[in-house]
Amino acid sequence: MHTADALREYHERAHGNLRELIAHGLELDVDEADRELAGFGYSTVRLQLHHVIGAERYWIGVLEGRIDADDDSDDYPTVGSLEVMRRAVFAATEAYLQSASSEELNTPRAMMTWRGHERVLVPAHVLMRTLTHIYQHQGQVAAMCRLLGKPYGGGDYPIAAGE
Repeated sequence: MHTADALREYHERAHGNLRELIAHGLELDVDEADRELAGFGYSTVRLQLHHVIGAERYWIGVLEGRIDADDDSDDYPTVGSLEVMRRAVFAATEAYLQSASSEELNTPRAMMTWRGHERVLVPAHVLMRTLTHIYQHQGQVAAMCRLLGKPYGGGDYPIAAGE
C-alpha cells in the first residue's frame, strides 16, 4: 500500500533531479535549447523538458477530474521559464498528496483521460508513472546535451537524503 508521505518523498527527490536538469539546461543558449535533434520524440531540449512537466500536470488533472492537455510550450520560450512551470506543477502535486487519503491513493477508480477515454486506474500508480517519466526524459535530455557538446553528469535518483 502506498502512503501519501512516501509518495511525497519520492516526488520531492525526483523533482530535485528535474530541478538540477533544468539548471544544467540553463548552460545552453536559446538556439541550443531549441536546436532540433533527430531521433527524439520531442526534438529539442526545451520541448523534452516541457513535455515531462506537462505530463505530470496532465495526470494530476486526471486524478482531480479534469483534462489539462494544453500545448502551451510557446508560453515557456526558455529553459529558465520551465522552472516556473515545474514549481507550479510540483506545488499542484504536493497539494493533491496533502489532501489524498490512503484509500484515495490505493483504490482503483474510473477516470476520464485524453479524448474522452474512461480508464480504471490506481492514483498511486498514476503518480509513480509521472516520477518514472521524469527519468525517461532525463536520459533523453542528457543524450541531447551530450550531442550539443554540454554533457550532463548528474541525475541518479537519490537513495539517501541530501544526495
